[in-house]
Amino acid sequence: MAAPVWSVDPRTGKRRERVAVEATADAVDAAVRAAHAARGPLADRGRRAALLRRAADLLEADAGPVVADADAETALGVPRLTGELARTAYQLRSFADLVDEGAFLDVRIDHADPGLAPPRPDLRRYKIPLGVVAVYAASNFPLAFSVPGGDTASALAAGCPVVVKAHPDHPATSERCAALLRRAATETGLPADTVVLVHGFRAGLDLVRHPLVTAAGFTGSIRGGRALYDAAAARPHPIPFHGELGSLNPVVVTEAAAAERAEEIGTGLAGSMTLGTGQFCVKPGLVLVPDGPHGDRLLAALTAAAGTTGPGVMLDHRMRDAFLAGIRERAQLPGVQAPLRPVAEDGGHTVGAAVLTVDAARLAAPGPHDLLLEECFGPVTVLARCADEDEATALLARVPGTLSATLQLSTAESAGTDPAGRGARLLAAVTPLAGRVVVNGWPTGVAVAPAQHHGGPYPATTSTATSVGATAVERWLRPVAYQDTPPALLPPELRDANPLELPRRVDGRAEEPRGHRAGGPPAGEGTGP
Repeated sequence: MAAPVWSVDPRTGKRRERVAVEATADAVDAAVRAAHAARGPLADRGRRAALLRRAADLLEADAGPVVADADAETALGVPRLTGELARTAYQLRSFADLVDEGAFLDVRIDHADPGLAPPRPDLRRYKIPLGVVAVYAASNFPLAFSVPGGDTASALAAGCPVVVKAHPDHPATSERCAALLRRAATETGLPADTVVLVHGFRAGLDLVRHPLVTAAGFTGSIRGGRALYDAAAARPHPIPFHGELGSLNPVVVTEAAAAERAEEIGTGLAGSMTLGTGQFCVKPGLVLVPDGPHGDRLLAALTAAAGTTGPGVMLDHRMRDAFLAGIRERAQLPGVQAPLRPVAEDGGHTVGAAVLTVDAARLAAPGPHDLLLEECFGPVTVLARCADEDEATALLARVPGTLSATLQLSTAESAGTDPAGRGARLLAAVTPLAGRVVVNGWPTGVAVAPAQHHGGPYPATTSTATSVGATAVERWLRPVAYQDTPPALLPPELRDANPLELPRRVDGRAEEPRGHRAGGPPAGEGTGP
């Protein structure tokens, strides 16, 4: 008999309601096959743009119940979740605009040229959807990185049906959002099974191993993500696995920056590392701070600000226990100090922030202190006190791949007028580590924008792709080229007349379609709503 799935209140640890049952192997197979059958209708570019916009509308119309469910299951708070819902709706509409524009298809036409040596044949290339995509919802973003989130939105934009594996921390929210997406599909002329939801740990493994699943997107822990990544690679036909696994998000504070504004940096760091009870993917977990009086000022400001931050509820009790155990283990290492320790309060349901410090020299070589170079999920950061820039640079060389890296520079270093050229040197040092480099700001908060990149070298992610921004759609597409194909057999996207009004490159030159407009292809082409 299938195991029940319960919604649990992390503020009390008590069950709220029975939501669903865990999917059996047969149920996963049925879900994938139903999604696979939706590929044909979803090829209609106009309909899938309409689906994304209707999903955004329905999400906003049902905002009250969605946010209430999400808050009851995650304790992230109504203000934070209201903002996350707005971001999620914006993201859905952004991908609808992308579908309308059509540039993501990357249409390229090179006409035959017999005068070249050797002669060039007629070649026409564009990108097509991979097929069914498995999406693994995140614990810390029940909307923006879960059922209606960026992986789902970008996969639908690419023309790929989606099977979502719900996160066990917010099953009721997942069910509500999945129902809204399925309703949006039927209201725009698409099968409801364009989006399917399944629950259960075993279902996650069955899903990534299913022969009709062609790619996967994951946001979660290194342990869980690596298990799925290995399963995806071990299939008879391996598939792309785009996983976001773990990130330290180092911050480098220069001596000159600390001298200028130690208190401002310390207070800003406290706000960033405690945001969402420290449960953001880009929480700054390691901060390289100069030794000496200016670094001491920064540490004092950090501990004061973090210490006055109210205790918070973590996403579930397992994560809370792991956080507290992780702090204890780190604080017991030789030379590690804990000027601010996490206080477990409210009958064992909340935690306070923690700050740890260590001399950077202890991290110079592999050893037990390597634990400080691993992510500790929750409201904690480690300050590594650096004697000089060389020590900071040596430590950066040991930091694993990360989503973000942040530089706190002085006015002169930011302007490039520092005689030592320190700003440019540090920028060059952190760029190989991270997918996003922040200067004089904080990494928490990832804007949804065409130029955004949310990814990084392993273990931050398992691929070079981004999960936020317009180019996230590229994960679910593959290029195909047609050579010397008769015009009557070509897909409409590749015909000389450009009947779908797509931007493209023809014989090496960018070409904008005449009368290009938003809203998809012209009527009568068979791809409109």
